Amino acid sequence: MRVPFLDLTAQLQTTGPAVERALLDVVRSGRYVGGPAIEAFEAAIADYLEVDHAVAVSSGTDALLASLMALEVGPGDLVLTTPYSFFATAGVVARLGAEPAFVDIDPRTYNLDPHALTAWWERHAERRARVKAIVPVHLFGQCADLDPILALGAAHDVPVVEDAAQALGARCCGRSAGTLGAFGCYSFYPTKNLGAMGHGGLVATRDPDLAAAVRQLRDHGAHPPYHHARVGGNFQLDAVQAAVLSAKLPHLDGWHEARRARAAYYDRHLRAAGVAPPPGAARPEGHVYNQYVIRVPDRRDALRAHLAAQGIDTMVYYPVPLHRQACFRHLGHAPGAFPRSEAAAAESLALPVYPELTPAMQDRVIEAIAVFCGAGA
Repeated sequence: MRVPFLDLTAQLQTTGPAVERALLDVVRSGRYVGGPAIEAFEAAIADYLEVDHAVAVSSGTDALLASLMALEVGPGDLVLTTPYSFFATAGVVARLGAEPAFVDIDPRTYNLDPHALTAWWERHAERRARVKAIVPVHLFGQCADLDPILALGAAHDVPVVEDAAQALGARCCGRSAGTLGAFGCYSFYPTKNLGAMGHGGLVATRDPDLAAAVRQLRDHGAHPPYHHARVGGNFQLDAVQAAVLSAKLPHLDGWHEARRARAAYYDRHLRAAGVAPPPGAARPEGHVYNQYVIRVPDRRDALRAHLAAQGIDTMVYYPVPLHRQACFRHLGHAPGAFPRSEAAAAESLALPVYPELTPAMQDRVIEAIAVFCGAGA
C-alpha cells in the first residue's frame, strides 16, 4: 500500500460538487478579478476568524509583504523573527531592504522562543530603535506563545505581525491565530488546511487604517484608480480561487478535528514503537496539524529513505535554517549561532497527516517506523 504525503484528489470526494458549482458561477459571471466572489469570501473568512477586516491577496508571501509595507518597513530597519520557517518569513523582509534579525526557537514547539526574544532585546540595546516589527510564526499549525511576545511589542511600541500561514483556525489566548497582532497573514497554497487550487493569501487586522493600507497596496497603491499615493504591487486574489475557498470553508473545522484525531492516533502508536511524538498544544484547539513532525536525532535521513522504500512519502521542513541560506550569508551567522533551529533542521521529519488518511495507511506508517527502530536498536 502506497501512502502519499497528501492526496488532494481525495478531498474532492467531499468538496467536488460545491467547488464545481462555485467555479461555474465565476465563469458565468465574467468577473474574474475582484467582484462578488472576492467580497463574499472576505466576508465569510472575516466572520470565521471573528476579525473586523479580511483582505484577500495573491499569496501568503504577499500577505506578509503587504503587511510589512503597510508598516513602512524599509532600508535600515530590523524585523525580529525566527530562523526556522518557510523562506517567505524572512525573504519579504529582505525584499524591502530591511534586515531579518533572527531569534532561536523553542525546541518543543518549533516556534519563536519568547525567552530568547527577551534576551535579544536586553542584549541589543543599541539596535532596538531600528526594530520595526516582530514576526512570530505559528509553525506546522501550532500557536506560538504569543502573550509575552505581544507584551514586549506593546511595551516598546513595536507591532507584531503573525505569520499564520500554516495555522488558519488554530486558537490562542481565546482568539484565532492571526488576529491578536497588528496583522495576521495566511496562505491558501493547496497543501494548507484550507487550500486553493493555486496560490492565495489573506491579511487580517482589527485596525481599519491598516486594512485600508493593505487594500490600497494590493492594487499597486492606487486610490482612487490610476492615482498612486504610494507604490504597491499586484497582490490581488483572483475570483476563481476565492470561489474555491468559499466552497471549502464550511468543511474547515471538521478537517481540523480529523487532523487532530490522526495526530492522536500517531501519538499513541508511535510511543509503542519507541518514537517520541511531538508535544501537542496545551489546549487541542491550539494546534491544527498542518504538519505532524517527529524528531529523529542522527537517523532522520535513514528513516526517510526506509519509509520511501516502503512506498511511504514524507517531507523535511526545513532542511536549511534561514540564517544558513546563501542569500543571508552577509548577515554573518556562523554554524551554531541558532543551535535549536539547526537541530530541528537536521532532525525533523513530517509524516502524512490529512483528513482522508485512513487507519490502515497510518498503521502502515507506524509499522514501518517500528521496523526501522527495531533494526536500529
